Amino acid sequence: MFIILFLIVKILGKKQIKNLTLYDYVLSITIGSIAADSIISLDTPLYNGIIALIVFSIIGYITSLITYQNPKVEEIMDGEPTILFEKNNFRYDNLDKAKLSVAKVLESCRLKGCFDINELDCAILEPSGDVSILLKSKSQPVTGSDLKTNVKKNSSKQMLSYNIVVDGTIIVEELKKAKKSKQWLNKYISSQKIDISDIALLAINKNNKITLIKRK
Repeated sequence: MFIILFLIVKILGKKQIKNLTLYDYVLSITIGSIAADSIISLDTPLYNGIIALIVFSIIGYITSLITYQNPKVEEIMDGEPTILFEKNNFRYDNLDKAKLSVAKVLESCRLKGCFDINELDCAILEPSGDVSILLKSKSQPVTGSDLKTNVKKNSSKQMLSYNIVVDGTIIVEELKKAKKSKQWLNKYISSQKIDISDIALLAINKNNKITLIKRK
């Protein structure tokens, strides 16, 4: 059974777990369950499990060929990229569909090296479940081609921001790190003439630069 599973993986192709689409994930679970049941169950002949594995492997292989040759089918099977952040605002309609919070988007951005929301131009949820980010042009690193053409970019030094309000919730620990009080926060929110529930993100960096993104 181990040899058969190894051959199936070789035939279906290599993919990292984080890059599996929903269809790939379900297919992997199904094949793994069949293999496990065939090994553990003493009442069922082994060849029944082998036949089931071969059938599902053929289905997966044929589906891969179809999606490879037909982008429309691939879009239906794997889904479309979803925009989570653009034009300095979070897309709450897409966040709700993807069941993602602002905090999770910010975490994904930090993992990609973006610690300041002001440097973010766009964030997209890929069909694999990974979040891709595009930095604003002034925050992108200088490349060799830029140096050759003497194009200078105003790449500002990254500075850690404290996300003191996320999705209408005060993050007390971040507020303490920023050395700000709740009284200061309430006063600032009042000055903006908004309610805290209307805030998607309120961040402040070490230079006391405040970033406010309202819910839409």
